[in-house]
Amino acid sequence: MNEDTIVYRQIHPNFVQDGFPTSQAFRPTPKDESKLSVYDGDQISAEQSYRHYTQEGSLVSVGVMGLQVAECTAQSIPVVPDPDPFPEHALIDFTGLNDNQCRKKGKKLQAKAVARGWLHRA
Repeated sequence: MNEDTIVYRQIHPNFVQDGFPTSQAFRPTPKDESKLSVYDGDQISAEQSYRHYTQEGSLVSVGVMGLQVAECTAQSIPVVPDPDPFPEHALIDFTGLNDNQCRKKGKKLQAKAVARGWLHRA
């Protein structure tokens, strides 16, 4: 991964309003331990990440949005490889941020992803 890499975020249907993801899709929940799961776009396509997530992972997604690593690092949120569960896995790391900071940064990431548009739809 480098600053130009696009990472893919799967969007759960509960996090969609009026056809677009809410900012909740771009910030970790308490169970996520301050880390947001994404796919490394240098290793997998948006469509392949969707298939992996929904078929191999048996999880629900309405589609894939993308963030450029540089967009995350501009918010002081590092993106780090996490190949333990599978080789293409990465994390956007919100460690050390309080809930209010996570919400604000999540809204900024949401805006970037929405401006880019859906990269794959179900």
